[in-house]
Amino acid sequence: MERAHNTNFTILDETEDYIVVDKPAPLQIHPGSLHGAPTLWHSLRDLLAYELANGGQISITNRLDRETSGTVLVAKNAPTARLFGMAMQDHLIRKTYHAIVHGWPEWEEQDLHGPILRKGDVTESEIWVKQMVHDDGAPCQTIFRTLRRVEHERAGKLALIEARPITGRMHQIRVHLSHLGLPILGDKIYGLDEQCYLDFIDYGWTPDIERRIFFSRQALHSHRLEIMTPSFCRTWDCPLPAEMQAWL
Repeated sequence: MERAHNTNFTILDETEDYIVVDKPAPLQIHPGSLHGAPTLWHSLRDLLAYELANGGQISITNRLDRETSGTVLVAKNAPTARLFGMAMQDHLIRKTYHAIVHGWPEWEEQDLHGPILRKGDVTESEIWVKQMVHDDGAPCQTIFRTLRRVEHERAGKLALIEARPITGRMHQIRVHLSHLGLPILGDKIYGLDEQCYLDFIDYGWTPDIERRIFFSRQALHSHRLEIMTPSFCRTWDCPLPAEMQAWL
């Protein structure tokens, strides 16, 4: 059973130098193979055909997992790409995410310093890409805030969490929330049952997996992107998608 590829992104802001879009899930950002599924890059290539024909480019500044929705910043030309790239390198771009998690946090705010490494480096793991918090890992910090607690008729206690990653490690927010005992709704790797990921790899998306995991995607959304350089300061907000809002 295949899930449909939603390529209907929304334009949040656009100038002659950049475009900001709301990427839906499960749209992939870059092509993984020559004849793979449609991606955000393909859609931008079609949308910006005139700019590309006149010496422009598509330079995607921030990358999101396929199943993470939300704000994506794209430079249209080389000078803007350099500006955004240097801002990212100098930590002048701040990202804020919203996540729906299983459980109710006992805290309102949490500043977690939890080093991360690949789980298979220190113990057995059936999932090659899976990360974990470990003292030998790379330094990693995320600031969390509890925004809302709800009781869902099927999934039980859920909470809406704001997450601001200070560092930029692989799967950082997902790993840190799992470490706190608050796995993200619909997360096949760090959620309630990692066997869902293994079954998904073997059999594709099935009604049984959706029953066990509750949601067809991980409930993680890039809510806000802020860029703060001496010459360029902007903030873009992206509302929670309807399929996540329905759980609240």
